[in-house]
Amino acid sequence: MWTLLQPRSRSRERVLAAVSGIRGLLRDPVWRIADPGQGRGTGVLLVPGFGAPDLSLGLTRTWLTARGYRPAGARIGFNVGCTTTLVDRIERRLRRHAEATGDKVILLGQSRGGWLARLVASRCPELVRGLFMFGTPVLDPLGAKPEAVRTARMLTRLSALGLPGFLRESCFSGNCYESNAAALATALPPGIPAVSMYSRTDGVVPWELCLDPCAEWVEVESTHVGMALVPDFYRVLGPRLAAWVT
Repeated sequence: MWTLLQPRSRSRERVLAAVSGIRGLLRDPVWRIADPGQGRGTGVLLVPGFGAPDLSLGLTRTWLTARGYRPAGARIGFNVGCTTTLVDRIERRLRRHAEATGDKVILLGQSRGGWLARLVASRCPELVRGLFMFGTPVLDPLGAKPEAVRTARMLTRLSALGLPGFLRESCFSGNCYESNAAALATALPPGIPAVSMYSRTDGVVPWELCLDPCAEWVEVESTHVGMALVPDFYRVLGPRLAAWVT
């Protein structure tokens, strides 16, 4: 339910839809029936969306833990910082989690968190077991709805005033943008299975931008904010992760 990309005029509707999704999820067998041996202790690193803390993926973390995975948050705050800086931080977190679990780690990211995870996977393929992105505009990271991009650009003003930890103008143009956009346009390294989940009812990211040519495409029906709060998300996630573990 956490995102700065959410248009203010529709925020109440989206929050209510997300809450409704939680109620349905907790009653669904995909949540209630769990095999605690499924994950075999495999590490999963969860990267939240723009403007969202690790807590935004708390239900996903609970679901993974109940099935024997070892999830961990990316620890990047509210994901509003410079792209290059965040990729560096996620890479360090990935390395620590791979060391702690003793094996490759699955990367799971929402929206901006998905393409940050993709950039890290390209840097460190030897540490990545699989990549699961949802609501992620891989084909154009600045291709979200105009009101969403305006919100992101507003944060560059804070950076220009000298406040640390916010997006810089170079993340929209210049070396930071160009280098990361080129990396996103590059094929994933061989041996990394990937899934890109999208929704045609996503009110923030046009679904067509999620069609990463290096990933399996899966459609669900949900809002952008509530994608990880609907049962179909876990019906898709469960067998993919299980296949990557074996």
